[in-house]
Amino acid sequence: MEKWVSYAVISMLFAGLTSVIAKFGLKNVSGDTGLAVRTIVVFILIWANALFFQDVRQFRSLDKSAVFFLAVSGITTSLSWIFYYRAIKIGPVSQVALIDKGSIVIALLLSVWILKEPLSIKTVAGAVLIVAGLLVIAWK
Repeated sequence: MEKWVSYAVISMLFAGLTSVIAKFGLKNVSGDTGLAVRTIVVFILIWANALFFQDVRQFRSLDKSAVFFLAVSGITTSLSWIFYYRAIKIGPVSQVALIDKGSIVIALLLSVWILKEPLSIKTVAGAVLIVAGLLVIAWK
């Protein structure tokens, strides 16, 4: 198994835990308050990782373009988290998480269009199944 696949699987496991654990924390507070607390912890852990487990000199390699795109990514991440936490506060995590994973299809389309990544039959089939699953969830 390639290293990136291992990282992706580990990410998937933690992401799956995240929503369920967060729902317990949102019992008596708003989604926005819960997200604020979560983000403080994320901030501390990410900086600890960058400072203690990575080469700090890499920060010198950042150019204006990289900072711009990473900042825009941070904005889109923040907006995603804000609405995700609002959704899990009032809705069932099982359905919110599934709808949220529709972002896979958006990422796939943008990666083909903007990044010119190859598109395989297997990837298209997976995307079609994801969209079908989203339609099943949305169907009343």
